[in-house]
Amino acid sequence: MAAEQSGFVERYGPWAIVAGGSQGLGAAFAHEIARHGVNLVLIARRPGPLEETAAALRAQHGVEVRTASVDLAAAGFLEAVERATEGLQVGLLVCDAANSHTGRFLDSDLATCLSILDTNCRAPLSLVHLFGGIMAKRGRGGILVMSSLSAFWGSPYVAVYGATKAFLVNLAEALGQELGARGVDVTVCTAGPILTPNYIASMPQRNGPSALEMPPKRVASIALAALGRKRIVVPGALNRMAQFFMGHFVPRRAAVSMLEKSTARMYGG
Repeated sequence: MAAEQSGFVERYGPWAIVAGGSQGLGAAFAHEIARHGVNLVLIARRPGPLEETAAALRAQHGVEVRTASVDLAAAGFLEAVERATEGLQVGLLVCDAANSHTGRFLDSDLATCLSILDTNCRAPLSLVHLFGGIMAKRGRGGILVMSSLSAFWGSPYVAVYGATKAFLVNLAEALGQELGARGVDVTVCTAGPILTPNYIASMPQRNGPSALEMPPKRVASIALAALGRKRIVVPGALNRMAQFFMGHFVPRRAAVSMLEKSTARMYGG
């Protein structure tokens, strides 16, 4: 374990940023990174959960933790992140923050759609551009971007969310090629359903667990293990099988229709 920690810190330390790092999957990423002995900057909107997670990380792993209560959909958020990380050597960036809305596209107001776009696309693009440039100059580092299986097909009822996740897959895959030549590992994680508190609370029609659902800790562990080894990772054998089947044996139009029915059933549409 000591050798593993040393190698991880050497490659991706001494500081990591987790955008969306206060709860759920973001907190799981933070704990997994701290387990390797890397210090953390946690970024999220609500200060309460941020400080709770930061205190747990310090107590359990003995790492330094800074927090920045920042709305990633707001103009000028990047300046706030720069202030929070001033003087730190950041070797790892995890873009986990996400916004979503479930419902028919035309039943959603434009402001909601644009907020999803800002959080899911503009914010990670800005963070990757800033810290990816710093890492490339240094000649080492890692960037992990959270996407979703919804990136691979049009996803009715979560159309904007799915479209933003497709953007992230394309961006990360391209940057994996560009930045890899400069010593920066880039991986995008296209996860299926993750058992975060927000996910469970959002589903009034949820009738027990699904075989495709995974705990946040497991997803974070798989995603970080793939960094530097895979450009795109799909956590979970059943999720990989579902993606392969849908991608190779189901016509796209039929796949989109299947996703519409599945989502409507889960969310009472």
